[in-house]
Amino acid sequence: MKKEWKIWVDTGGTFTDCLAESPNGKIIRQKVLSSSCLRGTLTAINSPVEINFQLPQITPAQFTLGQSIRILGEESEYIKIIDQPTPNTLHLEKPLNSKTEIGESIEILFDLEAPILAARLATSSPPNKPLPPLTMHLATTKGTNALLEEKGADVTLFITRGFKDLLIIGDQKRPNLFDLKINKPKQLTKNVIEINERMNSRGEPICDVNLPNIDPPSHENQSAAIVFLNSYRNPIHEQKLLNHLLKSGWHHVSISTDLAQVIKVLPRAETTVVDAYLAPIMNRYLNAVNQHIKREKLHIMTSAGGLVSRNDYRSKDSLLSGPAGGVVGAAFFGEQAGYNKIIGFDMGGTSTDVCRFDGEFNYQFEHQIGQFRVVTPVLKIETVAAGGGSICRFNGEELCVGPESAGANPGPACYGAGGPFTITDANLLLGRLDPKGLGIPINFNAAIKELKKIKNTMPKSPSTQELLSGFLEIANERMADAVRKISIREGYDPSDYALVAFGGAGGQHACAIADKLEISTILCPSDAGLLSARGLREAVIERFSEQQILKPLEELKNQLPEIISNLEQKALLRLQAEGFKNNEISIRRRLISLRHYGQDSSEQIEYKSNTDLEASFRKRYENLFGYWPKNKVVEVVSARVIASTFPSKIQLEQFNKHNPEESNNHSIERNKLNNGSQIKGPTLIQDRYSTINIDQQWHGIVGSMGTIKLGKSHNAQHIETINHNPLVQQELFTNRFQSIVEEMGELLKRTAISTNIKERLDFSCALLDLNGKLASNAPHIPVHLGALGLCVRSVIAKKEIGLGDVIITNHPGHGGSHLPDITVISPVFDNDKRLIGYIANRAHHAEIGGISPGSMPPHAKSLAEEGVVIPPTYLYKNNKSQFNIIEKILQSPPWPTRCIEDNLADIKAQAAANFLGVKSLMMLISNHGSKKVLNHIEALRLKSKKAMSKRIQLLKKGTHTTKEILDDGTELRAKIDIQKDKISINFNGTSQLHSGNFNATPAIVQSAVIYVLRLLVNEPIPLNEGLLESIDICLPKCLLNPDFPENPIDAPPVVGGNVETSQRLVNLLLKPFDIAAASQGTMNNLIFGNQKCSYYETICGGTGAGPNFNGADAVHSHMTNTAITDAEILEERFPVRLEQFSIRKNSGGTGKFNGGNGIVREILFTEAVSLSLLTQNRNQGPYGLKGGNNGIPGEQLLIKQNGKKIKLGPTVQASLEPGDRLIIKTPGGGGFGQQD
Repeated sequence: MKKEWKIWVDTGGTFTDCLAESPNGKIIRQKVLSSSCLRGTLTAINSPVEINFQLPQITPAQFTLGQSIRILGEESEYIKIIDQPTPNTLHLEKPLNSKTEIGESIEILFDLEAPILAARLATSSPPNKPLPPLTMHLATTKGTNALLEEKGADVTLFITRGFKDLLIIGDQKRPNLFDLKINKPKQLTKNVIEINERMNSRGEPICDVNLPNIDPPSHENQSAAIVFLNSYRNPIHEQKLLNHLLKSGWHHVSISTDLAQVIKVLPRAETTVVDAYLAPIMNRYLNAVNQHIKREKLHIMTSAGGLVSRNDYRSKDSLLSGPAGGVVGAAFFGEQAGYNKIIGFDMGGTSTDVCRFDGEFNYQFEHQIGQFRVVTPVLKIETVAAGGGSICRFNGEELCVGPESAGANPGPACYGAGGPFTITDANLLLGRLDPKGLGIPINFNAAIKELKKIKNTMPKSPSTQELLSGFLEIANERMADAVRKISIREGYDPSDYALVAFGGAGGQHACAIADKLEISTILCPSDAGLLSARGLREAVIERFSEQQILKPLEELKNQLPEIISNLEQKALLRLQAEGFKNNEISIRRRLISLRHYGQDSSEQIEYKSNTDLEASFRKRYENLFGYWPKNKVVEVVSARVIASTFPSKIQLEQFNKHNPEESNNHSIERNKLNNGSQIKGPTLIQDRYSTINIDQQWHGIVGSMGTIKLGKSHNAQHIETINHNPLVQQELFTNRFQSIVEEMGELLKRTAISTNIKERLDFSCALLDLNGKLASNAPHIPVHLGALGLCVRSVIAKKEIGLGDVIITNHPGHGGSHLPDITVISPVFDNDKRLIGYIANRAHHAEIGGISPGSMPPHAKSLAEEGVVIPPTYLYKNNKSQFNIIEKILQSPPWPTRCIEDNLADIKAQAAANFLGVKSLMMLISNHGSKKVLNHIEALRLKSKKAMSKRIQLLKKGTHTTKEILDDGTELRAKIDIQKDKISINFNGTSQLHSGNFNATPAIVQSAVIYVLRLLVNEPIPLNEGLLESIDICLPKCLLNPDFPENPIDAPPVVGGNVETSQRLVNLLLKPFDIAAASQGTMNNLIFGNQKCSYYETICGGTGAGPNFNGADAVHSHMTNTAITDAEILEERFPVRLEQFSIRKNSGGTGKFNGGNGIVREILFTEAVSLSLLTQNRNQGPYGLKGGNNGIPGEQLLIKQNGKKIKLGPTVQASLEPGDRLIIKTPGGGGFGQQD
């Protein structure tokens, strides 16, 4: 049989990489721009319509015939090429601009998809001739780009009645905590049609599917998505509608249970809509590629690192196909070099992808692309917006690198197409790039010009060397942090791994990244600049087979072998259907996902017949989180089997020294290095597709298969970065502190048991200075963050906290908010036992005792009735656990907690998060010294202080009085005096102690004030107590500042003050500044429970409009930003059925700009429960401003099983029976400005 060409193509965001093997075995490499362009140089102008040119690629005569050309760097049009008589001569349809000069850069645009252009170059096949017989393995960002650029199909979503607004509401969180103008993700759906059908949480039909009369699509770019609630338990309703649509003439139909038959309707719906949105465009694209390939020899890379045939391709499965190819390539070259533990470091044009490989690939089964969530198997890859094309700039305060990228067009400044200054330009000007060795023409002067623009904007411009090095250092820090996330965060030490550097810029930055991570070995493969394409060569054809289980491990031990066997047969059959024989395929992996019942995240455990799953899970869990929750059921989430073709055999590469050491050569062409060549840094090694910078104290050797292995010199010493510019240091340490608190939050979310923490994300983490003042925080919950400083200061004034101590409290008199919010505080000392600062986190526990389940009784008359009060108490003393004391407190009368095991598990998760924060801060101290760390913590505070002072100077001076009235007539009053250099806020006139639980605390007041100040500043600065240094607060004894007697029975209740008074306080304080009308002014707290369960949620509403924007619909505002529990999780774990979750139309106040709409949430109870409601703005609507109308007040209605309707007030305590139904309508936001 005649041999065919083999083509491996990866189309990325900037470049398309191609490897090709000819029928006689010759390897050919090509790289083209993903915009289907070739760039080169104008070498001669023979006449106005005849030119000579030079390209990095070899093009035969007539290869460019019929394509278009333009001159880069000017506003020139494309001109058609009418002839190419020789490889370097073009005849043009129209003359060039008379000012065009020899030496300018040119761009030739081809009317071909980039993979086909690359294949034609590789095979020397002009566009007007057929390609030779070939097979192609393809990875592409076509779908990803269409998704991010909003260029997909017109999607009609068919969804269960009551949930038409599911994708608009999402998880109800606002994307950015401090945005008043909230930009929710743009919807991919063109139409939404509700279908009358319903399954219960067990997959039993309640209402059969009512098939609608539906017209066929009116054009080819239409598709359908079908998502029904609880269809993961029983897909029959979705399948009925699918068949109905196909019979009605629809061609592109995506159904959720075909794509992801797993619990959680929201991510499943997002996945289904993404698939439907991309299906038509990807089908056309792949058909356009496939038409050039005879006998349909096309396989597409998936995000999981395997290949699928064209017929089995689904759009949602390949959104990370290029990075996945890189992971496969990195793993192959690592094993070839003798390393089965590698970290892949792929630095491309727009971003950097990092991964970890331990002899097997690591998978995750849900990932994020832009604003869109997709449920599908993907290789575990961490992406950071730092690549060669990342834009470098000065924003007036600090140096910034990314996240914006110059992309393929115009590209970096040095590409000569008018692009901005980028990391590539910085490397060029620092001599870390040799322009002669690159595959495209380079304009040195264009890079210098753009750098000068940046320097001209800086008040005290650093030296050029300092500025360029600073940009690189910021990018390097961000990339190293991405590696930490896939290693240290998951319990692995990066120093145990070799770093495989690839992508066009991976080798340029590898030594710097390895230094930061204490990695001693770097591998730079021979095809480093084309490694994703090389990964396609090594990838296997594979199929996943999976089954969601959601049952206790103890119940399934005897059933798992049969479940695995069935999945093995399914996976193998799918490969056999493609024509593979039994001796060509095998089962490669068997994975069981395990978690503790009630947790959200799970761990993947390799399954073998003799595997003790519980022991393996426990070992993994303790290694990750440092503890093991007692008396928690281990749940089997799912089982997965991977079948594949056999991978190619790996020949071990040898690294033997044959040649003398190369030194004192600034630049070496890689193709001139031989097997055994030795290189000493600092040296630049370059080929057409990638660059390697061997830094000082590093050395390299060339292996027998072309890999360059770098090692750290034996006498190497730690070198502090040469860049001491304050602007660079400020940006680096700001990011480092932010990373610490964000990592704490990630750990807490993954390890907690409570729905409130793991699902609703009702927690906050912070770093505080040595005086207990808030310095840096992750953007979690504002009502927590502003209070943490007061809490820490109150605690350290009462109790000594030393090395190895951890303190816990929830006491409102010590900076607490309400009792379910438990705070854990840890001091941080340096090696000289000098105090550096504090690490703290606060998390909402679902249950803490009190007179009603959920610990938020609306009619409590004392603090004791709300739950167990924990005074400042040692959780650890001298590193010794004091959990027995905490357990005793939690079980103390008169109303102990109902969920002691969950409380203890969540407290352990909080402690683990603190331990991580302490460890990370101590590592910073070790690397940079106590003095520098203390100075930069102080700099954070000063930065916020400076920003606030600047904002005060711009405010209109004067005194304002403002008032908000709670639904029961209680008044909140403030006088706000704006002076030249400070603001005074006086709460005189506020009502005295509240008879109910709407009392707040100074911590809550400070949280509201600091949040409002951050809104006024409206700059991306840390929310910390530096904002308060120009603020005077007068807080008399009143409901905002009550006394707390030692006995909780004598102390006032505060649960409503934390969740409701805090929201009204923000509206109170914002009113005089005219920056936004009132948002819903409530968290709409819903609590229910019985002896078997306890549940709490806060519910979104409308936000206020502003001077140039409408309010947002159905989103959390101001002092909270918790996610809402997914409808299917809610029904699976609790005795309810969610009947409706939709936007409350026309509830926003009207005006020139309209307030956002609230929502309607309807819940049917299937068991007897105790219900509590804590709400506001039921008697009045949130205020409008400047003539805008108030939002519509909220309301709540109870419909008894017998049909009786009961209108409920703002605060409710009721006993419900099975069949009772609750309808909550949340307030809309206020309008802004008079209507025209």
